[in-house]
Amino acid sequence: MLVYLALAVAIVAEVTATVSLKLSEGFSKPVPSVFVVVGYLVAFGALSKVLQLGMPIGVAYAIWCAFGVAAVAAIGVVLFKEPINATMVVGLLMVIGGVVAIELGSAR
Repeated sequence: MLVYLALAVAIVAEVTATVSLKLSEGFSKPVPSVFVVVGYLVAFGALSKVLQLGMPIGVAYAIWCAFGVAAVAAIGVVLFKEPINATMVVGLLMVIGGVVAIELGSAR
């Protein structure tokens, strides 16, 4: 259970850092810039803990990436009014489907 908590921390920290990167406007705004640096440090630290706890690197990275991509895309649409269309939604669903397949394959 601790491995999934660490993975969740890694995902939340990475998404926070990535969104803050957009808000920092090229590191010209100090507060979001701090969130970028701290967020990525926490994300990689937590991901390192996930690997130390025994989750296979391919599974950990796939879950981390897929959830991060989906969350950042959703935040981009809601917070930054970025466009989204059916093709993009299908692409996100395919990424998530790929992670599910990796997870199911690793359980065997």
